[in-house]
Amino acid sequence: MAADQSAVNAPSQETLQAFRAIVGEKYAIAEGPDQERYLREWRHLYQGRTPLVLKPGSTEEVSQILTLANETGTPIVPQGGNTGLVGGQISHHGEIVLSLERLTRIRSVDPRGNTLIAEAGVTLEGVQKAAEDAGRLFPLSIGSQGSCQIGGNLSTNAGGLQVLTYGNARSLALGLEVVLPDGRIWNGLNALRKDNTGYDLRDLFIGSEGTLGIITAAVLKLFPLPKSKAAAIAGLASLEDAASFFDLAFEMGAGELTAFELVPRIGIELLVRHVEGARDPLAESYPWYVLFELSSQRENEAEPSAEKLLVEAVERGIVADAVLATSLAQAEDFWRLRESLPEAQTAEGASIKNDVSVPVAALPDFLSRAIGAVKAMVPGCRPVPFGHYGDGNIHFNVTQPEGADGAAFLARWDEVAAAVNAIVLELGGSISAEHGIGFMKRDLLREVKAPVEIELMRKIKDAFDPRGILNPGKVV
Repeated sequence: MAADQSAVNAPSQETLQAFRAIVGEKYAIAEGPDQERYLREWRHLYQGRTPLVLKPGSTEEVSQILTLANETGTPIVPQGGNTGLVGGQISHHGEIVLSLERLTRIRSVDPRGNTLIAEAGVTLEGVQKAAEDAGRLFPLSIGSQGSCQIGGNLSTNAGGLQVLTYGNARSLALGLEVVLPDGRIWNGLNALRKDNTGYDLRDLFIGSEGTLGIITAAVLKLFPLPKSKAAAIAGLASLEDAASFFDLAFEMGAGELTAFELVPRIGIELLVRHVEGARDPLAESYPWYVLFELSSQRENEAEPSAEKLLVEAVERGIVADAVLATSLAQAEDFWRLRESLPEAQTAEGASIKNDVSVPVAALPDFLSRAIGAVKAMVPGCRPVPFGHYGDGNIHFNVTQPEGADGAAFLARWDEVAAAVNAIVLELGGSISAEHGIGFMKRDLLREVKAPVEIELMRKIKDAFDPRGILNPGKVV
């Protein structure tokens, strides 16, 4: 994990009072227990500190806060739902925290144009619900969607379960409203599908993790609601079978394959052990499991297609056994298993987590080599690699050996991550697939990116934020 940096200069009491005056005393939280939920991320890896948490209620108030911050040289850490996994949303050095949780309006929904404008503090689940109420789909889907916020999703270019079909958050936004580090507001809420008028500023802010500007609203793409869906879990004997099954599903899915998730046997065991109501999905045990979903714009089409795929896979000897959901409730149970994996791992003990991606064709090689490497490094450790096989993104998590000291195991985080990352890079992959760089991987970024890339990133940061006040110490 990234090393700590020196503390920032504390703002004067006069400056703090000026910040309070912008949002009002009710929405300015001084030091004390009410700050805690803004300062600790859910895995308890990072504990922040701040003299003040500000909760602006409008874009204009965000603008006023950044204007004052720029004038006084006061560092600001923007924060959405505080669900990030690389420490990018935490005030590590005493910066002021700017929470966007009060920017919760759905400004407009346009079913004919297939767009929705949401403010940054709307939860992902809230955006999904607003789209559904209009007879549309907003396809971004991640485990924390009840608490993560759309501004944070865009700032980190979130991925999730349906990237295979719909792409990352970047692919789902047409336009943005952004407050710049000096307080100016860029109104880029453009709903056009085509606009070749100069540099694409939108894509600079998406994925920049709040280091270039604060996203306060976005124009989001909507899609037709599927007329039918089918989910199934298949048991497989090997990683090679998983690769063959994905090839077959991609071919037979005819563009309707919306998810293809890989889970190891140990993941199923942890779920059954720790998650209430979790059951082994198949009668026999298998080394690997795939949870896949087909979605169709034709009624009563997805389930027959999924059944046909499974029959073909079994006949070819790729799939050993499978169960197709026969109801919406059963499909939801399948997805609950997948989304409860982090919870099950937490209950089992300390876990070293890696969010990586490699070319899809290289996944069997990567998983085999990485599993062997970490087991050799930490005898008795239990690799639990799972995730988005269809787009090459695996959460290569490693659970502590049974009965081991959790703190001692976590002390080897950097060593274990380095071994995994070495294999990732050798195979042409990425050390961060969807969680971002944040604080945790900032130093590592310098090691894996070419000097010219780092130089260009720093020039962009300096151009947008010459005083370095916005989320300092993150990304670059």
